[in-house]
Amino acid sequence: MSARAWAAAGWAVVAVVLAGWLAVVEVFWLPLRVGGVLVPVSVLAAVAGNVLLVHGARRVSGSRVVAALPAAVWLVVAVAAMSRRPEGDVVITQNGVNLAFLGLGMVAAVFAVGSVLGGPRAPMPHGGP
Repeated sequence: MSARAWAAAGWAVVAVVLAGWLAVVEVFWLPLRVGGVLVPVSVLAAVAGNVLLVHGARRVSGSRVVAALPAAVWLVVAVAAMSRRPEGDVVITQNGVNLAFLGLGMVAAVFAVGSVLGGPRAPMPHGGP
C-alpha cells in the first residue's frame, strides 16, 4: 500500500470517528430545553457539522470517498436513533425539531457531498501528485 493510500485510510478513520461522535452528540441534544423552551441547537449543529466535516475531510485527505464518509456516518447514526430499542426506547421521535434535524441535516449532507463530488479535483495535500 502506498503512502498516499495509508494517509487516505488514516483520514478516513478520523472522519468516521469525528462524524460519529458529533452525530451522537447532536442526537442527544435534541431534547435540550432552556427554561422549558425547546432549543434547536441540534439542527444548527447538524447543518454546520455535515457541511464542515465533508469539506474538511476533502481538504485534508484529497479524497472524494473520504469526504463522503461523514455524511454516511451521520445518516447511519440518525437512522439508528429513530429505531426502537428492545426496551422500547426511541431517541428521535416525531416532533418539529426532530424532523427539522433529520431534514435539514440530510439536505446539508447531500449538498456538501454533491459539491465535493461535482467540484473540481483538489490538489493532493502535502505535495502529492
